[in-house]
Amino acid sequence: MSIKTHVKKGDQVEIIAGNHKGKRGTVLQVNAVKGKVVVEGGRPIKKAVKATENDSGGLKTIDGPVHISNVKKVG
Repeated sequence: MSIKTHVKKGDQVEIIAGNHKGKRGTVLQVNAVKGKVVVEGGRPIKKAVKATENDSGGLKTIDGPVHISNVKKVG
């Protein structure tokens, strides 16, 4: 069973609530079960990453999730 959402991956959205209000970007990921979306450049967060053979590790900036009710589809 799939849950219907008003946005899908690839849509252009604007964040309409919270600290990141007014930012626009593309939806990278939708988690309908948890009610979260990841917007490109919408909520940057720092994450500590352990070094591996391919990566040097350190602090990486990734896009954090935003609640689906706090985004509005544009265009």
